[in-house]
Amino acid sequence: MFTGIIQAIGQVSAIEPKGQDTRMRIHTGKLDLSDVQLGDSIAVNGVCLTAVELPGDGFWADVSQETLAKTSLADIALDQRVNLEKALTPSTRLGGHLVSGHVDGLGEVISRKPAGRSVVFEIEAPVELAKYIAKKGSICVDGTSLTVNDLTGAVFSLNIVPHTLTETIMDEYQAGRKVNLEVDIIARYLERLLLGDKAAQAGAGITPEFLAQHGFIK
Repeated sequence: MFTGIIQAIGQVSAIEPKGQDTRMRIHTGKLDLSDVQLGDSIAVNGVCLTAVELPGDGFWADVSQETLAKTSLADIALDQRVNLEKALTPSTRLGGHLVSGHVDGLGEVISRKPAGRSVVFEIEAPVELAKYIAKKGSICVDGTSLTVNDLTGAVFSLNIVPHTLTETIMDEYQAGRKVNLEVDIIARYLERLLLGDKAAQAGAGITPEFLAQHGFIK
C-alpha cells in the first residue's frame, strides 16, 4: 500500500526486453533506499513494482505482460522521469489517501491551463471508471494522490499547486499524454457491498435498473 505522496522523481536508466515481459532499471535520485530490501515494493508512476536487484543508486524490477498491457509503462522511454514512492509502514503519515499501486486504467490529458500560480489539468478517464470518480473525491494520477476539482462525465479537472508541479512529473504533462489512473479503493468496495449476495454472480454490477430497484434512484 501507498499514500500517493511522491517521495522522489527517478529516471529510467535501462530497459531490457525479456520475452513478452520487461526488466527495468530505475535510478532513484534522492529517494532513500537505506531501508529497502530485495522484494520490497516501490511505486513507479503509480505502478507497484518489486525490487529484484538493488545496485545502490536505484533498483531493477520485472514488469509483467499484464502490467505492460494495463499501464503507461509499456510506452516508457529511456531517461524518462518517473514518480517514486516506497510502500508505507505503520508509522507513515497518511498525507494523501490509501493507494494500492494497482492501476485501474489509462487516462488522457485533455487540456492544460494556467490558473494564477497553479495549473488546471483536464483528464479523460475510461468510461468504465467514471462511476468511481466523484467531485472533491480522491484519485491517483501516475501515483500522485489528488483531489478532483470538477467533473463532467468521464472528464475530471485537477488544480495543481506549484509545489506538486515541482515535486512530481506533472509539470511535463501536455494534451495527449497518457497517465495511470487508480480510483479510490473505497468506491470499489462500496460497489461490491451494494451488490450484496448478487456480488457472487458472474457479471453482476451496479446498473441504473439495480439502483432503482433498491430505492437509490427514482
